[in-house]
Formats: sequence, C-alpha cells, structure tokens
Amino acid sequence: MTGVDTFTDRLNPDMYVVTATARGERAGCLVGFASQCSISPPRFVVWLSKANRTFRVAEHADRLAVHVLTREQHDLADLFGGRTGDDGVDKFAHVRWAERQGGAVVLQDAPAWFVGRVVLRTDGGDHVGFVLDPVESGGRDGPDGPLLRLADVLDISPGHPAH
Repeated sequence: MTGVDTFTDRLNPDMYVVTATARGERAGCLVGFASQCSISPPRFVVWLSKANRTFRVAEHADRLAVHVLTREQHDLADLFGGRTGDDGVDKFAHVRWAERQGGAVVLQDAPAWFVGRVVLRTDGGDHVGFVLDPVESGGRDGPDGPLLRLADVLDISPGHPAH
C-alpha cells in the first residue's frame, strides 16, 4: 500500500459508462476516473484504461458519449464493466441505444448523458485522459434516484484486470 492509497481508499466516485465509435466499431466500458475539468469553456475528462477495448476504439474517435447511471442500473454497469468486447461480446445487442452527433452511441436508458468532442488526449500512465468539449446532452426528465458509485460496483469483476 502506498501513501496515496490512504487517500484514494476514502473516495467513492460516481461511475460512468463511456461509449466510443470509430472505424465501424462500437465499444463501451464502465469508468470511475472522470470529472469536470474546466468551467469556461465547460470541459470534462474521462480516463480509459490502455488495456480496454474501448480505449483502442476511442483512440480513433472524435467524439465520446458519457452516461451516468443510477444505483438501480447495476445490471447495465455489470454489462459494461464486467464483460469485454475482446471476447466477442456485443454489449450493444443487450441495450437500447441511438446514434447521435458524429456517430456517437448513446444509451437510451441512461438518466443523463452527453456527447463530447475529443479536444485532448493525455497519457496518465496505465490510463489515457480524453478531455471532452460537450456538444450535445440529454436524458430523462425528473429525478431518478441516487447515482451509481464505486461502492455499488465493487462486486463486478472487471472485464480486464487493473494494471
């Protein structure tokens, strides 16, 4: 355990599903490293593991879609966090989705989502940060309950091991 573990073990970040489309491929994964990173202009960063198929598709995408989930959507989190497209799993065959700006794929059952244009990619070690400029957003009207957090998904075995 490193000194930073004492700090990070106390965190319970929101979880997101990030989807990418490029070169005729779709991919998506569960992400716990993400945050708003600028107010003006509004920007958001998502960190994708280099081991993840979604990262390999996102490398060639000009837009990504970011979705929040509620605690009641654990099955959706399990699909995108516990399964990998590297094994031939078509995650999108199990969900309702729609194509949006620039070919981005949006999960229709997410309570809120946005599509962001990739303005910067930055190497952070075993993850790459994709800084996004939001270009479109949507979701359902009304309250949906508490958002899905890290503590809610600790029972999901990752599709790829952490490095």
